[in-house]
Amino acid sequence: MSANVPEMLDAWRMVAARRRFDGQVPLAELTRLQGLVADTDGECRFALEFGRDEVLRVSYVELSIDTALPLTCQRSLQRFLLPVSVVQRLGLIRDEEEESSLPPDYEALLVPEDGNLRPLDLVEDELVLAVPVVPLSPEGDAVDQEWAPPQEEVGKASPFAALAALKKKQ
Repeated sequence: MSANVPEMLDAWRMVAARRRFDGQVPLAELTRLQGLVADTDGECRFALEFGRDEVLRVSYVELSIDTALPLTCQRSLQRFLLPVSVVQRLGLIRDEEEESSLPPDYEALLVPEDGNLRPLDLVEDELVLAVPVVPLSPEGDAVDQEWAPPQEEVGKASPFAALAALKKKQ
């Protein structure tokens, strides 16, 4: 991680001081992300900006992330890079009851009682959410092939044919 970003931050002190941190981290250091990506080559650039919206009276941290995640395309099974550019404003709350008072464009971030946050946890959470359920390369060819049933299945009688014959008798 970058030298100017501390491992732990006191969220409320950072809001009061309106601090901003810019950093970068190798993808290899983000352990929860490792099972979701093809490999851990590359780095992630991020910025954390703490502040307080005086009109809405909401303390927040704005997280900006810019990276490319190496994923495996599920069509071609080839590695590709998914560009990820995220800007997320997280409303800092002390308990879950405060979540309902956040504006709609804020995501809630429950701050522990001691007020300490790990910046890398915030970055890693957003990257995990950015990984698609089924990664597909934009350059990958779509599979547009008709699969005909084998001849032996075509010749078999339908299991519902007997029911249809009984229905016709009634």
